[in-house]
Amino acid sequence: MDDQKIPNICQPSAGVHIVIPGYYSPDNMGLLDPATSDGRVIFFLPWEKMTIAGTTDTPSDITPHPIPSEDDINFILKEVRNYLSSDVEVRRGDVLAAWSGIRPLVTDPSSKDTQSICRNHVVSISQTGLVTIAGGKWTTYRSMAEETMDAVVKSHGLKAGPCRTVSLMLEGAKDWTPTMYIRLVQDYGLEVEVAQHLASAYGGRAFEVAKMAHVTGRRWPIVGKRLVSEFPYIESEVQYAIKEYACTAIDVIARRTRLGFLNVQAADEALPRIVDIMGKELDWSKQRKMDELAAAKRFLRFEMGYKTRSEQLTNTEITLTPAEVDRYKKRFHKFDKENKGFITTVDVQRVLQSISVQIDENTLHDILNEVDLNRNGQVELSEFLQLMSAVRKGQVSDNRLAMLMKTAEESLNQREPVSVDRSGGGV
Repeated sequence: MDDQKIPNICQPSAGVHIVIPGYYSPDNMGLLDPATSDGRVIFFLPWEKMTIAGTTDTPSDITPHPIPSEDDINFILKEVRNYLSSDVEVRRGDVLAAWSGIRPLVTDPSSKDTQSICRNHVVSISQTGLVTIAGGKWTTYRSMAEETMDAVVKSHGLKAGPCRTVSLMLEGAKDWTPTMYIRLVQDYGLEVEVAQHLASAYGGRAFEVAKMAHVTGRRWPIVGKRLVSEFPYIESEVQYAIKEYACTAIDVIARRTRLGFLNVQAADEALPRIVDIMGKELDWSKQRKMDELAAAKRFLRFEMGYKTRSEQLTNTEITLTPAEVDRYKKRFHKFDKENKGFITTVDVQRVLQSISVQIDENTLHDILNEVDLNRNGQVELSEFLQLMSAVRKGQVSDNRLAMLMKTAEESLNQREPVSVDRSGGGV
């Protein structure tokens, strides 16, 4: 800043990370390989009951909205396969979320080797006394600040006592204990998993979140309505996040909870409820709620890997055997009773009602939209066969329509009358 002749010391580099199911790693053990097939570092760690794997290292422009590339995702998957047993297949469809972060790699302006890159941080003092801190990462912010202030004090002849932040507790840490979650269960009637999550995320502040939790109306848990069934995030966390200055739905799914990083589809399902809660608390207009929902969906689609996940279905060729095609056609026609060649939410709802399964209309629309490739409001037989081919190849996993139709078919088959021959006389 004070010497315009000094070249730019920051060299941004993009690093992609992916999240896959937790069963791909032990609960208490991680792996790091500093020498992959092309010299990059790969790690494989348990995180929030999932597995996080990364990373790549690619020169990048600075952008507030980095997007993970399909090439980088596939590179990580390829490296991960090298560490697993040969009978375990990591599939592209196992990627639950993917994102790219930009590292501020720097060169040390005081170093003679101008090509050497520092992957930590650099504190530099110019001839005029300007102190510059560059590089670094979130996990070292405290030591970076300490080192910077030490440089300021020394270079300018200031007086200061020893740094105190090394022993300073973060918000909520003072009242935390390893067994604190038990009190949350006993005092408020929270599920054990939810209580453990709240204690871990908020420390002593977890009791404030618990006090805001709504009654479920069930025998157990007494309070704590989940945003999505498979994750321990509850509705009162959205209200608490607002008190901590969360202003957008993206703040909640990405910066207050980790739902967007753990499973983009689950985050997408939770968004309408999150927007409703925030709208009520912040007095949003109908238009503001629509804008928030659209912005959060764009964030998930492009920055958190939802787009590349959905493209696995779009780009899949149908490679089913004749027997498989016949089997899946029969499943499809359980829903397409009129042989129209397509199914709608009405068709699916009718079958579900016949087997006493209730799904609200908005959720059903979302389920069909995941497979409706040409966006015409219906799922055609060709789209269904494309879906099943992608499922068979492992390019798509956990698809709700595929699971729903399989479950419904099994229930319907169990209800079919047993033939006279098989019943031993038709008694």
